[in-house]
Amino acid sequence: MYVAVDAMGGDFAPEVAVQGAVEAVMEFGISVILVGDETRLNRILGRQRIKDRILTAHSQDVIGMDEPPSKAVRKKKRASIRVAFDLVKDGKAQALVSAGNSGATVAAGILTLGKLRGVDRPAIAGVFPRENGPVILIDVGANVDCRPVHLFQFGAMAKAFATSCLGIENPQIGLLSIGEEGIKGNELVKLARELFEKSTLNFVGNVEGRDIFEGHVHIIVCDGFVGNVALKLSEGMAEAVKKMLGKDLKSSLLGRVAFALARKGLIAFENKFDYEMYGGAPLLGINGVGIVCHGESSPRAIKNAIKLASDYASKRLVERMAAELGQLMV
Repeated sequence: MYVAVDAMGGDFAPEVAVQGAVEAVMEFGISVILVGDETRLNRILGRQRIKDRILTAHSQDVIGMDEPPSKAVRKKKRASIRVAFDLVKDGKAQALVSAGNSGATVAAGILTLGKLRGVDRPAIAGVFPRENGPVILIDVGANVDCRPVHLFQFGAMAKAFATSCLGIENPQIGLLSIGEEGIKGNELVKLARELFEKSTLNFVGNVEGRDIFEGHVHIIVCDGFVGNVALKLSEGMAEAVKKMLGKDLKSSLLGRVAFALARKGLIAFENKFDYEMYGGAPLLGINGVGIVCHGESSPRAIKNAIKLASDYASKRLVERMAAELGQLMV
């Protein structure tokens, strides 16, 4: 099994992607195909190649973070993200990881691999840590403008993902809104709620932002604009809390003693909210396994994203999702 890595995607490419791939091979024994400028990749790799566990595939172009995704993907047929998805399509790789332009990753996935039956728009599923188990927030950035049917499909995809990969049977699904009452929310939420209520999904109604970390539902559905704001707010809040707590604890002798005593617990807490531990988020709805990473991903994040991609491919995510969706969409 090989994982294709878009080595030219991300703010610190290709060095970060190469180092993350090397760490994934060394720590997890996963085979990787690095896609990008082979001259640069080989120079960075140097003597770090591990037999045949790290291969390279050449690409001529790169899609920048500020380029219009769909237009760039169609125009730059030899861009690294297109070549990486081609490897998956041709069966030379079983999954893909990219920290590049997320819109381009979604567009390239649809163009190259196509969509699963019953899916109009693929979506990115963010998995958030929580005291009583993880919660899936979908969509977190793939679709800014949505129709009610898209939200319903996001919920169905997340249900299939939760069942096949996270071991959550009959997950509870909620719609993110400004209040739990059915009359609350904008027109999109109200119309989407009607679709969920008519379905066989385990829909529990509207949920609020605080339920992402404190609630009991397993899946929270929203459009990509709201989901991405929630994702970035959570990341920023976790980082701010860490910095403020560290500053306060180190500001006095008593605080430093308390920090020393609670160090293990604080590190465990920090790890729960460290996106690098998760690596990236799965792109659900395409006919293949794709992991979308943060543009600022470190080698550690890329390493864990490669592990995630390999795990989902091993669990036959696409086949199991297709089966689940086939039942839900009847």
